[in-house]
Formats: sequence, C-alpha cells, structure tokens
Amino acid sequence: MTLTAFALIIVAGLIHACWNIAAKKAGGDARFAFFTSAIMMVFWAPLGWWLGRDVVPLWGAVEWGFVVASGLLHVAYYVILLRGYRKADLTVVYPLARGSGPLLSSLVAITVLGERISALGAVGIAGVVGGVFLIAGGPGLLRAAHDPAARERVHKGIAYGLLTGAFIASYTVVDGYAVKILLMSPILVDYMGNFVRVGLLAPVVLRDVRTARTLWLAQWRFALLVAVVSPVAYVLVLYAMREAPMSHVAPAREVSMLFAALIGGHLLGEGDRAARICGALCIAAGVTALALG
Repeated sequence: MTLTAFALIIVAGLIHACWNIAAKKAGGDARFAFFTSAIMMVFWAPLGWWLGRDVVPLWGAVEWGFVVASGLLHVAYYVILLRGYRKADLTVVYPLARGSGPLLSSLVAITVLGERISALGAVGIAGVVGGVFLIAGGPGLLRAAHDPAARERVHKGIAYGLLTGAFIASYTVVDGYAVKILLMSPILVDYMGNFVRVGLLAPVVLRDVRTARTLWLAQWRFALLVAVVSPVAYVLVLYAMREAPMSHVAPAREVSMLFAALIGGHLLGEGDRAARICGALCIAAGVTALALG
C-alpha cells in the first residue's frame, strides 16, 4: 500500500466515524436517508457538473449500469444501517458492519478479481477483524445476557450489523470495479448515485409529507453534516483503491473504528471502555500490517 493511499484511508476513517455518530444521534429512518441524499445532490452539484459535463455524456450502458447498481446497494446499506442504529447500540452495529464488510469484500477481491495478498497483509486483516470483534463486545456477544431486553437488543445489533456488512462488501466491490477497471471518476460514481438514491427514497417521503416535514425540522442539521462530509470520506476511499489493491484498502478502512472508539464511545456512553481501547489497538496494528504488506 502506498503512503498516499494510507493517508487517504486515515483521513477517510476519521470523517466516516464522525458522520456515523451524527447519524446515530439523529435516530432517522429512510426519510433521513432521503434528506441526506437530496442535500448531497444539491450541495455537490457544482463539482458534479464541472467534472461530469464532458464525461457523463460519453457513458454507455455499462457505466450507467454500475451507477445504478451502486445507488441501489448504497440505499439498502444506509437504510439498514439507520434501522440498526434505532434498534441497537452503535458500538454493536457499527463494528460488526465495518468488520464483516471488508472481510467479505477482500475475499471477493482475492478470489474473483485475482488480487493477491501477502502473509503480513493477511495478518493485518485478522488484526482488523479481531479488533472490531473486541469493540463490539468480544466474547460477551456470544453469551446470553441476563436481561431479556438487553439480549434481544444485542441480537438485533448483530443481525443488522452483519446485514449491513454484506451490503458494504457489495458496494465496495461494485464501486471498486468501476474506478479500477472501468476507470470511472470516483467523484462521479458517488455523485451520480445520488440521483438513484433520491428517486428510490422519494416515495417514502411523499406517502406522508406532514410527518416528513416534522422529521426534517428535527433532523436537518444532522442530515446536512452527513451530506457534506460523508461523500468526502467515501471518495477518498475510492481514490485509495486506485493507489492500492482493494483487498488491502477495504480492511484498512476500518481504522475508523479507532476514532469511533475514542470519540463515539465518549459521546454515546456505550460499551466497555477497556474492550474498545484493546480493539482499537488491534485495528491500528492491523492497519499498519496492511500498509507494510
């Protein structure tokens, strides 16, 4: 992994952790996903127009197919993530989502796309996944909680986290192929996907405009923050994929858990502090191994 790719991933991880904390605090649903996508579409329109005015008209069915597929997968990912945040703790949903996603995407990159990974890189993946597991609660996740309500909440967190991770792996592979093989602009892949997301989510808002308006008044600040910073994080990751193999970039993204452990754990008061710190250290070691491998 090049130093440039490594730096891009570190910055993206910090941004990613921050916007997920904002999304958790918003407590939104599919309508919140619509708010963020609509704001993204408007806020980033000048940059999208500038970069796409000569490129987008040349896209064919393949390029548009990947944009549509990316938009569909991102909608499913975001809606499931938000639902998980409403029904369970961020310190369960987020780590499991971030841990299972790169594991699956790296497996696809190695087995399907033919990428190779060194022994040190494999150790790095193991460190990242192990650290995420510790942050999520470690062995305690596998034991039944004494409180039935708490047990159910943890189980829901595990289910939503793993399902979110599957969609993370899916859109990582689709978007990675678009920027690495088709050489599409990372910024345009992400920006044009907003039109797909807005179109898919608009019916949810239009079914009950009055409730959507109430939610907007309560959540617009969080939606604005997510809309402005989240594309930056993901585009940095897509650029990193141009510099390094997907099988290295995908797990290294989980450096965001280091920031989530230090920032989110303090703000939300969730989980065991010692386990989070140990998990964060494992992730830091794993990311370092990936960078060297």
